Amino acid sequence: MQHADWMRLALEQAELADQRDEVPVGAVVVRDGKIIGRGFNCPISTADPTAHAEIQALRQAAQVVGNYRLSGATLYVTLEPCQMCAGALVHARVECLVFGAREPKAGAIVSQNQLLDLPYLNHHVRWQEGVEAEECSARLSAFFARRRLKHRMSQTKAK
Repeated sequence: MQHADWMRLALEQAELADQRDEVPVGAVVVRDGKIIGRGFNCPISTADPTAHAEIQALRQAAQVVGNYRLSGATLYVTLEPCQMCAGALVHARVECLVFGAREPKAGAIVSQNQLLDLPYLNHHVRWQEGVEAEECSARLSAFFARRRLKHRMSQTKAK
């Protein structure tokens, strides 16, 4: 499978988040050509601020392999990771990160910080951006457009 194939599977996870009215971000962890972890954003429904798609996928992968270190693994995620998730990638010793859309407000890989490129880290995660970026971005844009519309409609009803 190619990067785009794995990213489409991450997009399926994003759809699960969208169905739960969570920000539609999805992730999969792949090692040796197999998915070992899946996750989607669910901080609202779980009342857990750390329940980002990446963290969910890393947790599942660690359980599957029985080790918090995920050497040789690649994480595919639909949106550029935040600082917390970038740190988790380093701690988990993930080999490679592949993400779809940039996150201009809180992206910690290229948009606001370049955390994975810091020279003093004890582990360096290779990364690639832009895989299926248009679809990843479109899904997020559609979600926030629906959310704004719902908000406007509720404001109109309240008057």
